[in-house]
Amino acid sequence: MKNKSLQLQQLDNKMSGFAKLKQVATPPTGWIKAIRISLGMSMQQLGNKLAISKQGVLDIEKREKEGSITIKSLREIAKALDLQLVYGFVPNDGSLDALIEKRAIQLAKEIVLRTSNTMHLEDQGNSKKRIEKAIKERAETIKREMPKILWD
Repeated sequence: MKNKSLQLQQLDNKMSGFAKLKQVATPPTGWIKAIRISLGMSMQQLGNKLAISKQGVLDIEKREKEGSITIKSLREIAKALDLQLVYGFVPNDGSLDALIEKRAIQLAKEIVLRTSNTMHLEDQGNSKKRIEKAIKERAETIKREMPKILWD
């Protein structure tokens, strides 16, 4: 677990560098066209750098705008424009730890409430406070053990 925790921490640190990029909006025309136009480069000129036709550049710009362009194509275009492609993922909750925490609590609630419901049917119900404590304890165990069912 310690090794996994270190791996998680290192990956979280790498991903945190992308967090502020979450707020950067993609230009409405797509990055390729926006950069090409800003540089004063024609489609023909970019096509020449990529060894494709003007129509090929138009198709690439269209695919990027639609979200169907490949990472390989983006790398080639970046290289042709003397740029570097950088991509990554940013956790919605701020970190992978927060993502795990959220999912562990969800799973713990499912498990504890299922058990609690069964006990209630047998007239052995627990107090709300005891259930909340059980959820918290179960979530901690789930986070520590990271079972595969966490992601089901």
